[in-house]
Order: sequence, then C-alpha cells, then structure tokens
Amino acid sequence: MIGTLEYVEILDHSEKLGKMVLESDVMEAYTQSKIALNQDEEAKKLIKAFNDMKSHYEDIQRFGRYHPDYNEIMKKVRYTKREMDMHEKVASFKIAERNLQKLLDEISQYVALSVSEQVKAPKDGAAFTDSGCGCGSGGACGCAS
Repeated sequence: MIGTLEYVEILDHSEKLGKMVLESDVMEAYTQSKIALNQDEEAKKLIKAFNDMKSHYEDIQRFGRYHPDYNEIMKKVRYTKREMDMHEKVASFKIAERNLQKLLDEISQYVALSVSEQVKAPKDGAAFTDSGCGCGSGGACGCAS
C-alpha cells in the first residue's frame, strides 16, 4: 500500500513539473518560434529545398566519394543548409529548441542526482546523439563508453 501511495505522489510531482515546463518562458519562446516558422512561406521553401537536397545526399552516400556527383551534391547540401540556417525564423526556432533542450536536460540532471550520483541523465542533448566516439555504434565498439 505504501509503495502505491509513493508512486501516486511521484506521479503528482511529475505532473506538476511537466506543467511548470509547459508554462515556462522557455516553452513559450519555443512555441512562438515554431508558430512563426510554420507560418513563414520562405522558410518552408528553404526547408523543403534542404530536405530534397538531403535525399540526393542520402542516395550518393551508398557510393561515397566514388559517386560521380559526390562533390557537386556535397556543395549543394552545404549551401542549402547554410541558406536555411541563416533564415531568421529558422535560426530563432533552432535557438529556442536548444534552450528548451537545455532546460529539459537540467531538469533530468537534477532529478537523477537527487536519486543518486550513479544515475545517468542526458546532458547537452545527449539523448539525441551517439556515444560521441564518432563511429555511430553507440559505444558498442568499445572506443567510448
């Protein structure tokens, strides 16, 4: 019975924490920048152009440098990404997204450390990256754990 009441209390606190995040200035900035991005036709075109170019990039990745259009596609991908990233609404959204991720990481870290020093929590957006070794195996290779 006590375990059940403790779980209910933990869930109540979790809901309160979630509500605090949803009502935060950081979340408000994220929401506003996302709305502004979704309403900007030029930004939509730039995002679509980048996604189309990215699909070409994925096609040539099977062959790598040996693909005849490798250098041209690589230049175009970098150019379209830069063009997209330099757009005011896209840049604002990315900043707001990073700030929200930072807030969520800080909360995760705080909760984890309140349980134990040994509990691991995502840090610096690490939930969306591999182990950092660069091989993409998530640390299974043993080069970083």
